[in-house]
Amino acid sequence: MNRLRLAIACTLLLLSAAVARAADRPNIVMVFIDDMGWGDLSCFGNTEAATPHIDRLAAEGLRFTQFYVNSPICSPSRCALTTGQYPQRWRIGSYLAARAENERRGIAQWLDPAAPSLARRLHDAGYATGHFGKWHLGGQRDVGEAPLITAYGFDESLTNFEGLGPRLLGLCDAHNGKPPHRHGLGSEKLGRGPVIWHDRAKLTEGYVGAAIAFLDAAAGAGRPCYVNVWPDDVHSPFFPPEAKRGDGSKRQLYHGVLETMDSQLGELFDHIRRSPKLRDNTLVLVCSDNGHEPGAGSAGPLRGAKTTLYEGGVRSPLVVWGPGLIDASKAGCRNDASIFAAFDLVPSLLTITDTASPDEVAFDGEDVSDALLGRSVASRTAPIFWRRPPDRKRWKLLPGTYPDLAVRDGPWKLLCDYDGGDPELYRIAEDPGEKNEVSGEHPQVVHRLTRALVEWHESLPQDRGEALGRDL
Repeated sequence: MNRLRLAIACTLLLLSAAVARAADRPNIVMVFIDDMGWGDLSCFGNTEAATPHIDRLAAEGLRFTQFYVNSPICSPSRCALTTGQYPQRWRIGSYLAARAENERRGIAQWLDPAAPSLARRLHDAGYATGHFGKWHLGGQRDVGEAPLITAYGFDESLTNFEGLGPRLLGLCDAHNGKPPHRHGLGSEKLGRGPVIWHDRAKLTEGYVGAAIAFLDAAAGAGRPCYVNVWPDDVHSPFFPPEAKRGDGSKRQLYHGVLETMDSQLGELFDHIRRSPKLRDNTLVLVCSDNGHEPGAGSAGPLRGAKTTLYEGGVRSPLVVWGPGLIDASKAGCRNDASIFAAFDLVPSLLTITDTASPDEVAFDGEDVSDALLGRSVASRTAPIFWRRPPDRKRWKLLPGTYPDLAVRDGPWKLLCDYDGGDPELYRIAEDPGEKNEVSGEHPQVVHRLTRALVEWHESLPQDRGEALGRDL
């Protein structure tokens, strides 16, 4: 009997320690904005619109100016942030669309549930996990049999027309004195979850409200929490409130949506600040999934926009906030040195949450957790590679044709076509605007980077970019 009591006491002690450890592990809130340019936040130089709530995060946290996403278009960028791997490994090289369009471009209909998932790893380690906002990794247009978001390790989800399960779909112009119209792209016909029609100008508010409730429930249960807040803003079409419409031009409407989104996200940030259970043990990250839409947002001094492999397409502003986690002496600092990308966030957040990486997974991302927490200005060690969306050699919103591949390696950036032809080389560390092409001056660098880039491209599953790109 004494041995039994001892065994029970030891078990209870271990359980108590596990609960205490779980409660101490940091909460993570990942805010992934849609189609926001590198220069669109006021804390990154925008003087035409104000984003005071995100600016306050930056003033209390860190700004990273050499952070990248892994694609200049949405679905593959989201895939990399979810898996910690290049999205081409999972045949997601462009935005997921209707079934026939996906087949035409040679890309998957949805992210394979067998892919590694940051949320699943954290969930299995005891985290409460929730996704609120745009998904765009399956369940869009006419693809109604895609896995639910919860198949990727999330306890709860609330999404838009680019996913399945519970959805908020946009009711546009519901507040501008016009007859409202629905913007659901057929999602309401797919079933697989309840649909709520919601004022399009307040969709971010709806996702924020769900995220706050989820955070509070997890905190009340003593569980650490991982939450995606992925707004549909600031993607077109633009439907800001009447007071934010300006002169009605595309740029003014965009800025109205940007400022409205910032205000709605501010409710989340302020709630975390006010909560004793969240403030000192929550890390908030804010960035964009790719560059701005031409004619709307801005890349600041950078060249290019959404869909291109120039800096304006793949470099994203990154703000990281966490007063109880970030080195206090670095609060408000701007990090111009650390070079890393969205897929690096996966192994980094596993380290920050004291969660073991899966032995069977080879991440393309690297652990840069010390940089995220202000303890160093280290960069990832390997180059970052990109392949353009297969359907974006040309695009009606941008004149000309664009390179197929790109690589960032230390101070250098090289772009070229699939076969290594037409190389462009830039000293990107000192020429972030990609204004001065220097391939003729550095043939050895061109040879080295072109070879590495083409080998990387050929090592991954191929889409139909070569067949499609030159005809669009």
